[in-house]
Amino acid sequence: MAGLAQSGSNPDVELLYDINGLAKDAPHWFDRVMEYVGEYGLLFGMVLLVLWCWWTGRRRAGSAQEAASSVAALVWAPLAAGVAVLVNVPIRGFVERPRPFLEHEGLEVLVKGKTDFSFVSDHATITMAMAVGLFVANRKFGLVGIGLALLEGFCRVYMGVHYPTDVVGGFALGTAVALLLSPVAMALLTPVAEAMERSPRVGWLIRKRPSVENRDALIPGTRQDSTGKKSEERDLAA
Repeated sequence: MAGLAQSGSNPDVELLYDINGLAKDAPHWFDRVMEYVGEYGLLFGMVLLVLWCWWTGRRRAGSAQEAASSVAALVWAPLAAGVAVLVNVPIRGFVERPRPFLEHEGLEVLVKGKTDFSFVSDHATITMAMAVGLFVANRKFGLVGIGLALLEGFCRVYMGVHYPTDVVGGFALGTAVALLLSPVAMALLTPVAEAMERSPRVGWLIRKRPSVENRDALIPGTRQDSTGKKSEERDLAA
């Protein structure tokens, strides 16, 4: 398995040279941007996307059960990425595929010091697992996440540190873990989220609490008029 994709006539290798060749023709500053984005930026962007989805979701949540289910799905997104990376450990050890720059000359390698095996890409696995987990919770945010994951895969090949099939394998692994284990994860995480929602201390993490004015408006006899005074007090003054 270690000799996988060593032939120059392999379409995987040809696509590697085509995509990585863009780095040779690009300005130096652009390569540095791609290096940062591909190594750290998109991972950080995925985390921010999950937090953004949580922040907007808790503000718009309906019932307590719906809010707990939504937050449980969001929690599963990063957990799925972690599980997928753990699953990838034995896969890498079994395939033992060297990094492409160790097997092929003339590549523009933007990140130095990569000595571990190439298949499958951890970055592609993490971003796609988070994106698919996010899609389960919120389709709009999930589609954005999938777009970021695809960009991550392109960056890894552009940087010369992965074959295209490393990226495709990472996408497949991340998707499989996020979807196949989602029912089990939701069954475990949803009761925890429901218990948190009922807690006066951490319930705000699940659903935004109504303001004092809104809570007063739900109590009979304490509705406020346009001047901000309670109708009950106005009747007493009269």
